[in-house]
Amino acid sequence: METASFNGFLKTLVYIVAFYYIFKFLARIFLPIVVKKVVDKAGQNFQQQYQNTHTSHTTSNREEIVIDTSNATKPRETKKVGEYVDFEELD
Repeated sequence: METASFNGFLKTLVYIVAFYYIFKFLARIFLPIVVKKVVDKAGQNFQQQYQNTHTSHTTSNREEIVIDTSNATKPRETKKVGEYVDFEELD
């Protein structure tokens, strides 16, 4: 079992700080590039979806819907599920 030393602690602390600054430096360089690619790809997807829906609405054949109202003169019967029970609270 090894005991913790002050030199080992300082070495670990220097590695953590160095990793933080290297990561921060690389993020400044590569993060804008990655974000730009993601935004461009999302814009392409939205544009493609818009074009697909726009062309499908304009090229679809419009069909006329006719509703036959000859049978609609009879009122529909409502189903009776059960009877209404009024509950009262007891003191």
